[in-house]
Amino acid sequence: MSKKHPVVVVTGSSGAGTTTVKRAFEHIFRREHLTAAIVEGDSFHSLGRVEFKAAMQKAEAEGNKHFSHFGPEANDFEALANLFKTYGETGGGKRRYYIHSDEEAAEHNAKLGTSLKPGEFTPWQDLPTPTDLLFYEGLHGLVVTDKVDMAQYVDLAVGVVPVVNLEWIQKIHRDAAERGYSAEVIVDTILRRMPDYVNYITPQFSRTHVNFQRVPTVDTSNPFIARDIPTPDESFVIIRFADPKGVDFPYLLNMIHDSFMSRPNNLVVPGGKMGFAMEVILGPMIEEMVEKSKKAK
Repeated sequence: MSKKHPVVVVTGSSGAGTTTVKRAFEHIFRREHLTAAIVEGDSFHSLGRVEFKAAMQKAEAEGNKHFSHFGPEANDFEALANLFKTYGETGGGKRRYYIHSDEEAAEHNAKLGTSLKPGEFTPWQDLPTPTDLLFYEGLHGLVVTDKVDMAQYVDLAVGVVPVVNLEWIQKIHRDAAERGYSAEVIVDTILRRMPDYVNYITPQFSRTHVNFQRVPTVDTSNPFIARDIPTPDESFVIIRFADPKGVDFPYLLNMIHDSFMSRPNNLVVPGGKMGFAMEVILGPMIEEMVEKSKKAK
């Protein structure tokens, strides 16, 4: 952790509500007049799209049917941990971008004068300076292994995750609609990722300061036949505080209409209010953290 250069991590699996999360933090940063060094989790994949497919085929030929984007073989955990450490110590570091689409490729190529394609990375570049904090969003912001401990460098850790059936439903619909994958291929991917999901993704949510878990209120017992994705209004969000001391629950219950407490450290809010709840809860935390960092400097 760093008093002078805070590191904020949002870690979450696919379908966690990325757009809602980004919008909530954009509102917080704008309202508090903060400049964030933004780091995307995909940029710390160790393999581009072509290299990943080749590595997966090689792994399968060698009998490893669980090679996935979720595990250490396809990510540079050490580099991400070093970035958190370096930023906390100096307020600097390096980042790059993973290019997802033709639109992103055109945008980065115009800026950099390159000819990059989707599935490739931009060159490493220095983070902008000065910044008030580092903001990471991705799959692996709180990974702890026998080689790395990212969590020790994080000042505010936020988990955003749907229950697993909802996560699968969203993946099935997205991959079928946007990528044209068959149901068999999608299920095969889910099964292939499962060991890495259990070993590297899930444990992170026990290391968060605040966790937001979306739970549908409609039947998702068989995600492989679901015809549509439950909407936010067909969901609740369970917000778990690792340390409820100092949390003003009466204030939150008053501010967030139709919310209630299910445990002494669990607040439940309507799914459509997740973004608002994030701003109400996390805004003051970030404000206090940045104020302390300014005094430390």
